[in-house]
Amino acid sequence: MATGSKELNVEAMDGLDNARLAEELKRSKEELFNLRFQSATGQLDNHGRLKTVKRDIARIYTILRERELGIREDVEAPAEDVAEAKADKASKKAAKKSTQATKATPAEETEKTEEEAK
Repeated sequence: MATGSKELNVEAMDGLDNARLAEELKRSKEELFNLRFQSATGQLDNHGRLKTVKRDIARIYTILRERELGIREDVEAPAEDVAEAKADKASKKAAKKSTQATKATPAEETEKTEEEAK
């Protein structure tokens, strides 16, 4: 029997689009980091979980690479997910622009402090 997470088996991952696979990859890498940290500090109870998460990461990379090479067919994201992702991206850009607009450049900050000193 193959070692791996039950929710991240090949059949389940094959139905996910590339964006969701990237999210799962990020989540698995974060989990692996936390597991390695727990292992280094002696707090890890289940050492087999390290192997499982590593295999999940390898499976995700394999599916992404097979899709890139055309061995496995791409899965398109549902329309509501695409619209939601675009809305999230637009809101992040707007937030970034607003924070950049409020920040003064170092030259502007020194001019303000010089004016205040007078």
